[in-house]
Amino acid sequence: MTDLADLTATELAAGYRAGTFSPVEVVDAALARIEARADLNAFITVTADEARAAAREAEEAMQSGSELPPLFGLPYSVKDLTLTKGVRTTFGSRAYADNVPDEDAVAVARAREAGAILLGKTTTPEFGHKIHTSAPLFGRTLNPHSPDVTPGGSSGGAAVAVAAGMGPIALGTDGGGSVRIPSACCGTVGFKPTLGTIPNLQAGDLFSSNVHVAPMARTVADTALLFEAVAGFDRRDPYGQANLPFQMKVEGLAGLRVAWLPSAGNPVDDEIAEITGRVVTMMADAGAIVDEIELDFASLEETFMFVLETLLASRARPILDKYRDQLDPTLLVHVDNGFKHSALELTGAGAARTRAFKAVQKVFEWADVIVSPTLSAPPLPHEQDPHGPVVINGKPAGRVRAAWYPYTLAFNLTGHPAISIPCGWTASGLPVGFHLAAPWYQERALLAVAADLEARLAVGAAQEA
Repeated sequence: MTDLADLTATELAAGYRAGTFSPVEVVDAALARIEARADLNAFITVTADEARAAAREAEEAMQSGSELPPLFGLPYSVKDLTLTKGVRTTFGSRAYADNVPDEDAVAVARAREAGAILLGKTTTPEFGHKIHTSAPLFGRTLNPHSPDVTPGGSSGGAAVAVAAGMGPIALGTDGGGSVRIPSACCGTVGFKPTLGTIPNLQAGDLFSSNVHVAPMARTVADTALLFEAVAGFDRRDPYGQANLPFQMKVEGLAGLRVAWLPSAGNPVDDEIAEITGRVVTMMADAGAIVDEIELDFASLEETFMFVLETLLASRARPILDKYRDQLDPTLLVHVDNGFKHSALELTGAGAARTRAFKAVQKVFEWADVIVSPTLSAPPLPHEQDPHGPVVINGKPAGRVRAAWYPYTLAFNLTGHPAISIPCGWTASGLPVGFHLAAPWYQERALLAVAADLEARLAVGAAQEA
């Protein structure tokens, strides 16, 4: 009999409506899995008592025969950068180890209203600043496929939790690839919607924000289920105002106009290039119209660093005097750099961000989606210096952001929706991610393309087996 912890959210939802199992059974199974896989260190806080109480309430509602909300009884986790009312939110920092918010983030409130049951808060590097999910507060989170490589960051705990059956869905955040990077490293799905589609009121400056609240799951269908429950208008978010009547219609891959970005001005691991190239060939064989493009996203690293480091310096400033010796040393490098950046440099970064947006928009004049590898190399070892060069094909390839994930950070700067889905495995047994991006507000079309591709990849994998 399949462990309830291994069922998808879609399967759990169907089981509830068929009366096959109860929320108490499902939550108990998820909590048991969290305990059994404590070695992965995916959670900072586990809300076991609260989750069981919510499950009992859900079971009573189920027995009453009332209509069930879309996320009814589904256990989920929230990255510990996102506010949760009454549940501590540490931002991965000892400085906030006892911080208990008095309100939920918009997405958390909506998930709660839709019936989801919070299992706890997942690990994140301090203030989400790096590619590894580790911090002095909690130690190191491990990749479920290999203890030797990173699960990615900064939503690494969420990706690990989903991959290992510690809840089928999760909320992460993505400021440069932080749901798509760990999803690629852990073999799961990470979806960054258009900026503002899921309101993120925690950003201090909403007008210059590039941070998205983002759904994570094991399948595209589960990702879409969570997205639909938490997305939507909020008058407090300046980027969440649009109500566009036009939506792209996607019916399979035939006729889909695909812009293929095999490299973004950076070297690509030979194995990654081969695996993602096969996916593009599969799309073409299914009738997609594929044209190769060139975009130098790697050159955006400096722009991204001006934005990131200024933000981190601003965030750390109130706690620096008291907690400096307790902060992650890799965070302090960014913070100290941030204090050196000038207003002119930050303004220049805004102009570069605008140029990047225009370059992507030019591609979308004719393309429906832009596809690429999610990462230019497999998951990196834990010992990888976040500030040092990445080695690809045996040669130094530049700093980690330009070398390893230029594909993801670019779409944070431009605000376009993007998703990473699993597309294969390396010879050493590590997952590989395939990245797709679409025009602003075309999340549903993007999810439809991703779901079609996911199904074709599953058929291909079954045939190979």
